[in-house]
Amino acid sequence: MSTLRAPNDLAQHEGFRRLLSVTSPLPAPRTAVAHPMSAEALGAAREAHDEGLIRAILVGPAARLERLAADNGIRIDDLERVPTEHSVGSAAAAVALVRAGKADAVMKGSLHTDEFLHAVLDGATGLRTGRRASHVFVVDVPGFPRPLLVTDAVINIAPGLAEKADIAQNAIELAQRLGIARPRVALLAPVETVNPKIPSTLDAAALCKMADRGQITGGVLEGPLAFDSAIDAESARIKGIDSPVGGAADILLAPDLDSGNILVKQLTFMMKADAAGIVLGTRVPVVLTSRADSRYTRLASCALARLLAARAARPPAG
Repeated sequence: MSTLRAPNDLAQHEGFRRLLSVTSPLPAPRTAVAHPMSAEALGAAREAHDEGLIRAILVGPAARLERLAADNGIRIDDLERVPTEHSVGSAAAAVALVRAGKADAVMKGSLHTDEFLHAVLDGATGLRTGRRASHVFVVDVPGFPRPLLVTDAVINIAPGLAEKADIAQNAIELAQRLGIARPRVALLAPVETVNPKIPSTLDAAALCKMADRGQITGGVLEGPLAFDSAIDAESARIKGIDSPVGGAADILLAPDLDSGNILVKQLTFMMKADAAGIVLGTRVPVVLTSRADSRYTRLASCALARLLAARAARPPAG
């Protein structure tokens, strides 16, 4: 159970309360925090541990970690630690803890994203599965009636059709874990009609047919849809979009990383939205935070990891 109780604290945040209501009964996953060598990264790991969202395992250079903790008044004597020599070694060691069954999730500290993902997605020693890895932001926009899942704005630069099918499936399964029984997926494009000169419209149409044939399951797909038609019911009505997804999307699947990343940053910096993020399609949940992330983003992302780690830990039926 979270101990956040101050009147202006995160417990008063509607999006965070929703996450806590879903995840509070679940065990905290053992989380290997790779190279938490900044006050922000180390403090986030400490707070997430104290809030019961994770059981932090600090992976980084031992002496530097001790000095960092002392200089910033962060207690780490009760946390498990794995010593490494540098950031690349920290990423590799964090992933190795998962492969050895000693960690249930991985969290990026203050190392570069490409160093971290290189270890996570290494074909021989990483955490890949048979499905394409992808990232999902769960975005809480002030005044908007429901959370929006935006994918992929971090990992897949220019995904093809097969990759987009996995990206959609990953997001659908996360939405279901968040309590959305049959998520509505909008396949974003500039226009609502199929245009051979606009590849995103062709992919959207093909993905809809793949869903019809059972190649993507658990959600309702519609596309191509422009952003306004996906989230605004009046825009969908005016454009004649006769679909349960039009104006009511739960998941926004971007055509590529450029457009997805711009969309999320517009929502967070202009609309003051909060966005928790998680990597899916890997053996365990991967928390991929940024140096610019807010306290909310870091803790809510850990809550997502707890949700998914608990699912992965369940024994198979039968």
